[in-house]
Amino acid sequence: MKLPSKSQWRQFFKVLTKKEKNIFLIFLFFFLSSSIFLLINFYFQNTEVKAAIGGKYIEGILTENGGPRYINPIYAETSDVNRDLVEMIFSGLMKYSPDGKIIPDLVKEDYKVLEEGIIYEFSLKENLFWHDSKPLTADDVIFTIEAIQNPEINSPLRVNWLGVEVEKISDSSFRFTLKNPSAVFLENCTVKIIPKHIWQDISSQNFPLATYNLAPVGSGPYKFKKIFQGKEGNIESLDLERNSEYFGKKPNISQISFQFFNNKEQLIAAANLGKINGFSIRPSKDISFKNNQFQQYSLSLPRYFAIFLNPQKLKLFSEEKIRQALNYGIDKEEIVQEVLGGRGEIIDSPILPEIYGFEKPLEIYDFNPEKAKELLNKAGFTKFNQEGILVKTVKEEPSFQFKSDLKIGSEGNEVKKLQECLARDPEIYPEGEVTSYFGSKTKAAVIRFQEKYKEDVLSPYNLTKGTGEVKTSTRAKLNEIYFQSSEETIPLKFSLTTVDQPLLIEMASMVKSQLEKLGIETEIKTFDNFTLEREIIKPRDYEALLFGEVLGAIPDPFPFWSSLQKKDPGLNLSIYENKECDKLLEEARQSLDDEIRKEKLEEFQNILIEDAPVVFLVNPDYLYFVSKKIKGIDTKLISDPSKRFSGIENWYIKTKRAWK
Repeated sequence: MKLPSKSQWRQFFKVLTKKEKNIFLIFLFFFLSSSIFLLINFYFQNTEVKAAIGGKYIEGILTENGGPRYINPIYAETSDVNRDLVEMIFSGLMKYSPDGKIIPDLVKEDYKVLEEGIIYEFSLKENLFWHDSKPLTADDVIFTIEAIQNPEINSPLRVNWLGVEVEKISDSSFRFTLKNPSAVFLENCTVKIIPKHIWQDISSQNFPLATYNLAPVGSGPYKFKKIFQGKEGNIESLDLERNSEYFGKKPNISQISFQFFNNKEQLIAAANLGKINGFSIRPSKDISFKNNQFQQYSLSLPRYFAIFLNPQKLKLFSEEKIRQALNYGIDKEEIVQEVLGGRGEIIDSPILPEIYGFEKPLEIYDFNPEKAKELLNKAGFTKFNQEGILVKTVKEEPSFQFKSDLKIGSEGNEVKKLQECLARDPEIYPEGEVTSYFGSKTKAAVIRFQEKYKEDVLSPYNLTKGTGEVKTSTRAKLNEIYFQSSEETIPLKFSLTTVDQPLLIEMASMVKSQLEKLGIETEIKTFDNFTLEREIIKPRDYEALLFGEVLGAIPDPFPFWSSLQKKDPGLNLSIYENKECDKLLEEARQSLDDEIRKEKLEEFQNILIEDAPVVFLVNPDYLYFVSKKIKGIDTKLISDPSKRFSGIENWYIKTKRAWK
């Protein structure tokens, strides 16, 4: 069949009638439309929307006490803002997945756990580089761990690495040897690694002062770009840029900026104006952020806030009835509603059964003020002073009493005490000699004492002159005059120390108000994080401490409750000691069997709650608001707030279509 020529096509419309031309054009239109539709449909069916590289994400961070100070894994542990930045810039041997599991990061998946959890051997992945393009090797790992272990560097992570030996096997492999088996050691290995070539020439004393603490070189998905300071030297913002040579999945977002705000009002105003794309705020009753351009994420965080009672600082807390009364007398539900605005959970156990799937404790302290008053009465606090504070009267026995018959020739400590007492009255013992020997001068003094107090000493025996011997009635008068029993009125009060942060101050104020209704006086003391850690917690210089503790992905209460951790750098903040609990915690930590660990920890929680060395309070929800234009966020369980960035490499702003 021969196709028409060009000239014939040009004659085509001339031979058609007007009606035929219209019909042809209609059919041609439908033909072209159908073809375009089929092509578009084919394209969309065989392509998908994928993340594209590009865009800028701005995170707003509330920093009441200033911006970042140590963007350094060795020191970052005590500050949320420092940990946020470390999470982006550095990499660890292991890391947390978005669902809270511990997975390899810098190391290969074929790591070995030998000798039932005593030896851990790792090999680094290939082609690992620092942000300055220097290779990352086993030497960097060993340097980091030894720096943490160095007491002169004073890292808060040191307690996790005490007794751990690190040994280089090759440039890319190394071995850890523990003193005892540990089921939680892999979580310790999430510690971020620092570059040896940057830090090796900096002395231990200068580690906290080094400029690299604010201009870090890491190996993570983002690298430090620039820091912006205000006129007064305070850090206003900090920019990170995408690490295109990252060893893992390379991030999609090109730049991340952290903007620092002094108060919540400024932070929320910036969000409403579209100046920031994400932020987290502490739950509170007056939280009022409502913006349909933001998605709210409520992330599970295995932490709790509690009041740790220190019996070494305040003797009252050594009484079990007092500790139990405090547990019954504090209304945790009121704290959740009035302080957290209903965004939190009541906590009764240090192992957080609801998060880790453990059995709940056999006994809990429900709010019961009448029970609290009953326990306080049993502890001797039955009366109120003029200020409305409960008090008890304690009779103190004298430190010394005359108990022996003394006469000429006696000697020893009682004779010495006798001479000291008689010498207080020059008329009775003008010589005032203290020799510990009962001689003639002492006898003469005793006679004068007996005759001065003859009504009580001599008359009952129908005597008119002193005998010079210390017997029953003379001893009784000496004890009455010189060693009387005393009474002390003890008010039921204590100081409650906490961090200078709005959430904890509000919580402490609520506790103070509740305890005042029971007749307990509470003085609130606040300190900034740095001062609290160094000057208060480290020497255990507090009566009661309102503080938070985070358990991590693998629950390990050992650092918080073992008697071996009572002193710094341990974290046993209640100075708690129970041999049975010590044994259970040790066995749980060393067992690699999840069921055995579960059984041991549940038994431990029941003993601890009965002893009541602490008042467990609440676990606030972790609220994270992110602009809806940010996609790919899939984090659910985080071990601390900085882990909201787990999986940051999967976040994206820009998109593209790609063939399936």
